[in-house]
Amino acid sequence: MELSYFLAYMGLALMVILSGIGSAIGVTKGGNASIGALKKNDSAFGSYMLLSALPGTQGLYGFAGFFIFNNLLGGLAEVTVVHGLAFLSAGLSLGVVALYSAIKQGSITANGIAGIGSGHDVFGKTMILAVFPELYAIIAFAVTFLISTSL
Repeated sequence: MELSYFLAYMGLALMVILSGIGSAIGVTKGGNASIGALKKNDSAFGSYMLLSALPGTQGLYGFAGFFIFNNLLGGLAEVTVVHGLAFLSAGLSLGVVALYSAIKQGSITANGIAGIGSGHDVFGKTMILAVFPELYAIIAFAVTFLISTSL
């Protein structure tokens, strides 16, 4: 396999793998907090579930980025090393940011879930605070899209 294709496919793989790992860790944190909170207040399951699911969006950004770049890869007449490096850069930037963002967002949602389980009315405030780490994953996705349009 040529170096250019190797770099491109590594970028695609890292985009999906890292964002998926981050989301898996993030939603697991929320899910674990939900199990504990259910023992105290099982009537708020809907709130727990919504908060637990939030870190899953970063994995979706990685998946969407994969489709953008995979379609681009199929449409290129020739894949140069510069193309491969662009794919790798996009994959690393989106993958790493989404990984970290999802883990940190999972921590915020887990704390909110624990607060709701203890009887505090913090659902809305938790949603607002959980958006902040998400913003950086959205920015990384936007950068990925901008890199794809420059090829």
